[in-house]
Amino acid sequence: MMVLLPLLLILKINNMTIADAQKQIDDWIKAYGVRYFNELTNMALLTEEVGELARIISRTYGEQSFKKSDEKYDLADEMADVLFVLICMANQTGINLTEAFKKNMEKKIHRDGDRHSNNEKLKQ
Repeated sequence: MMVLLPLLLILKINNMTIADAQKQIDDWIKAYGVRYFNELTNMALLTEEVGELARIISRTYGEQSFKKSDEKYDLADEMADVLFVLICMANQTGINLTEAFKKNMEKKIHRDGDRHSNNEKLKQ
C-alpha cells in the first residue's frame, strides 16, 4: 500500500476540488506525517510559509533584489506550501473549506457588489 499510495495521490491532482485536496492531505498525513502538528505549530508554519512567499513577491515585484540564496525559491511552490499548511489547519479543526469558501464568496458579493466598481482610486 505504501508504494501504491504516492501514485494514487499524484493521479488525483487533475481536476481536484477543495474537498479532494483536504482528503488527499489527510491521507498523506496518515501515511507519511504520523499525525498533524498541533494547531499552534501549524500556525507558526503557516506564518513561515507566508514569509517565504512574501520574500519572493518583494524581490520579483517589489524593490528588493534577489540574493544567490533566493534562487532556490519558486513562487508557485511557495503558494502551494501555504495552501498545504492552511488545509492541514482546516482538517485538524474540522473546517470544510468548500463550505467556508462558498460562504465567504457570498459575503463578498453582498458586501462588495459595487464597492470596487465605484472606487475612483481603481479607475486611474
